[in-house]
Amino acid sequence: MTQHRMGPRPTTGMRTAGARRPGRRRMAALAAAALVGPTLATAQGADPFLLHEDNSTTVRATLQFGANLVSEGNLFWNLADFAAPGSGFDSDATWLEIYVKPGLSFETALDNGAAIYGRLSAVASYTFGTDAFDVSDTGRLTLEESYAGVRLPLGDGPVLDVSLGARELRLGTGMLISDGASDGFERGALKFGPRRAWEMAAIAELTAGDTTGTLFYIDPRELPGSDNGNALAGLDLRYDDPAGGYLGLTYVNVLESRAPYPQVVGGAPNIIPGAREGTNTLNLYARTNPFAGALEGLYLTTDLAYQWNDRIDLTSWAGRVQVGYTFADAPWSPTISYGYQTFSGDDPDTPELERFDPLYYDGSPSAWATGSKSAMVFINSNVQSHNLALSLQPTQRDTFTFRYAHVRANELGSPLQFGQATRPGGAGADLVTGVTDAHLSDDFFIEYRRIINRNTFLTAGISVAVPGEGIRSAFPGEDPNWVGGFVNVVFNF
Repeated sequence: MTQHRMGPRPTTGMRTAGARRPGRRRMAALAAAALVGPTLATAQGADPFLLHEDNSTTVRATLQFGANLVSEGNLFWNLADFAAPGSGFDSDATWLEIYVKPGLSFETALDNGAAIYGRLSAVASYTFGTDAFDVSDTGRLTLEESYAGVRLPLGDGPVLDVSLGARELRLGTGMLISDGASDGFERGALKFGPRRAWEMAAIAELTAGDTTGTLFYIDPRELPGSDNGNALAGLDLRYDDPAGGYLGLTYVNVLESRAPYPQVVGGAPNIIPGAREGTNTLNLYARTNPFAGALEGLYLTTDLAYQWNDRIDLTSWAGRVQVGYTFADAPWSPTISYGYQTFSGDDPDTPELERFDPLYYDGSPSAWATGSKSAMVFINSNVQSHNLALSLQPTQRDTFTFRYAHVRANELGSPLQFGQATRPGGAGADLVTGVTDAHLSDDFFIEYRRIINRNTFLTAGISVAVPGEGIRSAFPGEDPNWVGGFVNVVFNF
């Protein structure tokens, strides 16, 4: 099951294949380094994390750790009080998450211009208290990265980069392939989500100028209690415009999987075991800044995805369009954006299957979360949302972001969440059966980020999810607003 990272994402600063341009957090780290002046190596005379360096080989240690305090009230709109009144589930929860990620990397330059490189890291995480999924005082130490690779120049231009082992891989905008590992439950750190590396990844990346082709095989690091034996392979082609923007196409095939798909047949729920195996997905993604002059700050992005599986008669689709504008010369450099994203659901009136499988998408609010809190309930299948965002930067160190999402179902009376396929129709109906009204929720989220120094980052946020008529009609009675907040600090060396 896809990991939904609704809390802050730790900054790794690591480049992943297929994602050539640094993300927002990486850019923030670079800005912080510029702000504080001399680096640790300059200020102290030596870099304590540089373990070895000679004419050909560099060995470096890394260390990242963080703490995240989370509080939630009226979890899941108190639906447990109606659906499972005897469960003892507490809809109010406060807990603390911590994690530490030590690592070791090396690179050796060869005489012919080639290089051999590798990395080894682990994640230890723990949750103190009881989290949103009623899991208490637990955590695990797991391997994160363990890979080796070789970079080979092919003549004067192209470069071939081949690696094998446990490592990160993010393709395109993270719509399908991003989070290779699961957190929460017995591993703890539900909101932090510090794990990202695939349990096994074979990656071959060929770069020629501004064009990159990536062949990949990936096996996700799933939770032991919900390991469906997934294995995927595919190809990504991407062009990065030197003037800004990109254009790419990803193809993904599910080679092996025991994961089921839900379907409604003749008004009755049905589970198709092992349905994910053989599913194919094409994803076209693009971003452009087409204008100059007064409209130079305008940008447009789009993602379109088509999915099919002839073995189970599946045809589904998804997409997103975004438009935004950065007022670079205005006080606080405001950026405002609007986006609409939609993911097909299964039509209960047809024998075919139309439910979109979002695979392993990036579930953070700045990426592919459908809503803020609502994304903990509804994954990117049979949902759509209108999203507004406003970012303000009063100083180079401080950023405020305001987000609003209006979340709706695409198909009524159809499964809303992966792996669940019941249907509304009686006094004891569950939300997982679908809804009879499309309006699911309105989510409001305010986030503050502070670059304390080049190694330390503070993030805090508060959010509210107001239930829509779809939730209220499925669970008659009191449907309070779901509220919560968090504050965390991440150290990255």
